[in-house]
Amino acid sequence: MNTLNRRALAVAIFAAFVAFLDGTVINVALPAITDELGGGLPVQQWVVDAYLITLGALILLAGSLSDLFGRVAILRIGLIGFGVTSIACGLAPTAELLIVARAAQGVAGALLVPSSLALIMSTHRGATQAKAIGIWTAWTSAAFLAGPLIGGVLTDLASWRWVFVINVIPIAVTLVLMLPMRNEPAETRVPIDYPGALLGAVGLGGLVFGLIEQANYGWGDPIVLVPLIIGVLCLAGFLVRERRAAHPMLPLGLFRSRNFAVGNLATVTIYAALAVGSLVIVIYLQQGIGLSATLAGLVLLPVTIFNIALSSWFGTLAGRYGPRWFMAGGPALASVGFLLMLAIDEPFDFVTQALPGVLLFGLGLTMTIAPLTSAILGAIDPRQSGIASATNNAVSRVAGLIAIAVLGLVIGTEVDGAWFDRALILCAALLAAGAITSAIGIRNEVVPDDEKVSAENR
Repeated sequence: MNTLNRRALAVAIFAAFVAFLDGTVINVALPAITDELGGGLPVQQWVVDAYLITLGALILLAGSLSDLFGRVAILRIGLIGFGVTSIACGLAPTAELLIVARAAQGVAGALLVPSSLALIMSTHRGATQAKAIGIWTAWTSAAFLAGPLIGGVLTDLASWRWVFVINVIPIAVTLVLMLPMRNEPAETRVPIDYPGALLGAVGLGGLVFGLIEQANYGWGDPIVLVPLIIGVLCLAGFLVRERRAAHPMLPLGLFRSRNFAVGNLATVTIYAALAVGSLVIVIYLQQGIGLSATLAGLVLLPVTIFNIALSSWFGTLAGRYGPRWFMAGGPALASVGFLLMLAIDEPFDFVTQALPGVLLFGLGLTMTIAPLTSAILGAIDPRQSGIASATNNAVSRVAGLIAIAVLGLVIGTEVDGAWFDRALILCAALLAAGAITSAIGIRNEVVPDDEKVSAENR
């Protein structure tokens, strides 16, 4: 990689790092937040979900904006917005203002992820692109997985407010790195599909709102039923709109690519398992076993280490040999890892009960994510990398959000050993489904030998 490529990769990593981190860093700080601001479980749910709803609902629009106005410009706007809203979260005097600030933070976060990955796609080519995606995946996945540990340490040693304020540091570093970078907007100005954006945002928001609140009010309550109906109708209208629009926000033709379609299908089950697993493990270790927030976060530290150490290597291998068997073998290993964690019980012993499963889960996940991303984005025109990245990120976020929203319905709400075991078996089944989908559906694209040699010489 040359200097420009390294700078672009660093910017992409830093920009996405904060958005991924805030998806999980808050989990272990929730008890401290409600101790200070009150509100109990409903406030805890909305502090998490307000961010995820706006992030998931607007990420497709953000991908279109990235393709139209340029990755660098959208990244700058997103970073500044994320910094301002992070400070607002940290200073929030009431639970209501914290929830509003979290929703605004999700809007800014939606601008970061698709633009950061599209920046890599526009500055890297061939096998070096797969390696760069592997490095990006390593650090962004590490942010997602290390969130509980970072949140636990900050909460135990300082205050839950630092969980948000700490974002200012990587944001400032990223903005400095971006100073010499030129923005490259699209040569042809394609109009933004605002009706499609509105239908998609209202559809996702209504559906997720209803799924979350059904646990509090029940399926028949208008507070649940009306948003669900509106959400489903808007999503149906969104698909009709995107099929007929002259300039759709989500070109449905992208799904004609086999790897793009199959990769997103595998993303649904893999990221649903990841979201559920990372949440229930942290919750059970605290509420069921009695560990502190910091110690609960430390249990998954080996997964983060695997991601940082090996994601780039697996990304390179996927670029050389194709992603198919990495995407099949990785989820299969991770599935076995979750089944091994069924040994976790009281009295808790990390080495004998948790470590074998965590190691296998970490290796399987690391083997999966970079090849999955490469397969999906490598299947489309680089000029559409912004919307393609946004689509995949929307799929992964919404899959995780819906999985968590219906978790209580599927496995119950009483946090005990049986609840934990049901959650682990559910995660193992979801990962196995992702492995089977990838093995059957993904096709390896042949990389010319001269391109392999050129990439290795870099």
